[in-house]
Amino acid sequence: MARYNNKHSRIVALAKIVLPLLSLALLATLFLFARGGDYEPSLPYAQVDIDSLAREQRIDGPAFSTVTDDGSELYFSAATVRPDLSGSNSITSTAIEGGLRMPDNGTIDLSADNAVIDGGSKIAEISGGVRIQTSTGYTITTERLAAMLDTTQIESSDAVHAIGPLGSLDAGHMLLSQDKDTGNYLLVFKEGVKLIYRPKEIEDRP
Repeated sequence: MARYNNKHSRIVALAKIVLPLLSLALLATLFLFARGGDYEPSLPYAQVDIDSLAREQRIDGPAFSTVTDDGSELYFSAATVRPDLSGSNSITSTAIEGGLRMPDNGTIDLSADNAVIDGGSKIAEISGGVRIQTSTGYTITTERLAAMLDTTQIESSDAVHAIGPLGSLDAGHMLLSQDKDTGNYLLVFKEGVKLIYRPKEIEDRP
């Protein structure tokens, strides 16, 4: 019995020395293999133009959306946005893309060169190569229009040119709004309206 106990004690004592040494060897091997390749510590960073940010306050690629009082979804995105540093509650945007989704499933998509969004008056002044595409088949171009941010109303302040299912149309004024009596959304052209009647079914004839 004494011999067994002595042999067992020697094995336990040897294990207490050998096992820790094996553990250290394994850890050292893993460490060396992990460091074997090219290793260069790095931290995640944003791809920004530091010099530009130092010169002016600017946000690149922002998006804005809101729901109007009548339930339409109005949204804009831009290439850049800059705040008005004079202290007014407005921002200037470039390369505008946006649209309007109305409760009756009507849609309007628009693009323009610039926009000034005034948070105080809740108006977006859109200008420069304004192009509007409606779900009713009209493509409308103008140089300037205003869009309300709290209700469905888009109004041009310059002459408009439109091409649609009935042909081409020129007018001095355009207004998209909701009829308060019926709840329908209406696109109305006014002031010197000139329509060249050319319905699509006639254009498609051989």
